[in-house]
Amino acid sequence: MAVAKVSEISAESNVSFEDAIQQGIDRASQTVRGIQGAWIKEQKVTVENGKVTAYRVDMKVTFVLD
Repeated sequence: MAVAKVSEISAESNVSFEDAIQQGIDRASQTVRGIQGAWIKEQKVTVENGKVTAYRVDMKVTFVLD
């Protein structure tokens, strides 16, 4: 039997939503082992002068406990 935990994290990128997701997973992987998946809860953009300047994601990352 495995026990999993869910942690909520936010990540931001000036490139794309996909890059923000990858950066969030990469950062979480530095301190958490056994990441199994992520649910993207929300996506937001920052707009300045009519241009998108940042992509932000709020996600729930699921990992298995040792």
